[in-house]
Amino acid sequence: MTMSIEGYLENLRKMVEVALDGFLPSSESRPQRLVSAMRHSLFAGGKRIRPVLVIAAAEAAGGSGEEAIGPACAIELVHTYSLIHDDLPAMDDDDFRRGRPTCHKAFDEGTAILAGDALLTLGFEVLAQSQREDPGKGLQMIGELSGAAGWKGMVGGQQEDMDSEGAVPEADALQYIHTHKTGALIGCSLVLGGLAGGADAQSLAHFRRFGENIGLAFQIVDDILDVTATTGEMGKDQGSDAARGKMTYPALFGLSKARSMALELIDKAKEDISRLDREGRLAQIADYILLRRL
Repeated sequence: MTMSIEGYLENLRKMVEVALDGFLPSSESRPQRLVSAMRHSLFAGGKRIRPVLVIAAAEAAGGSGEEAIGPACAIELVHTYSLIHDDLPAMDDDDFRRGRPTCHKAFDEGTAILAGDALLTLGFEVLAQSQREDPGKGLQMIGELSGAAGWKGMVGGQQEDMDSEGAVPEADALQYIHTHKTGALIGCSLVLGGLAGGADAQSLAHFRRFGENIGLAFQIVDDILDVTATTGEMGKDQGSDAARGKMTYPALFGLSKARSMALELIDKAKEDISRLDREGRLAQIADYILLRRL
């Protein structure tokens, strides 16, 4: 009997949780305040979407979850660092993340900055160590993750996002922000998984496009939820985008059009990956994490 998508995702999430706990220092390690802040943010809940996508892509490429667990954890460590820094008063100034106080609220701003720095660097350490038997593949993965996380990707998207606050919404700027701030790391998740599973260059291109399309769709859905969901449902401050004058898809296109755009991106992504996604798991994940939230 085929496992349900809920069961499949839960199994992968548990695998990632165990591995992440093994990669992090214990709560008794010094400096204890820093380690506690790292653990506070990393184990704050969440569906582990990015590492799940790494593992699912590796399996679609013919590999195994075990081969992909290092890259999967690396990308979650980098993602968590970005959330800590995004929540800081100098950026989004959020009080809650995943239903609990943000890192700088639970500790202090200086510790939150250092916790983010520590998770970022640990992510690359984990990735490098996971590929010791194939240094060439390891260098390729490091190049992919550093590009997706840095000024050409997530960090650049965050800067554009801050620069656009209060500006008149404009389609090109909005797409740049979302494809870089969110889409780049999700696209990287698929590429890292493909590499872990031994995908060739043509297959990697399909994985990348799938990831970029669902990454943009994911951010559009987040924009919609900021308007339609409650703080409890979101796990963070509801309406914070509008309060800061952020550029969003509902603000530019309206809720109905924004929903249609997200659905079109999901369909395009699934079509792109259909040849590789023989078990249909990537398509199911796209539907599960996106459609049920619209």
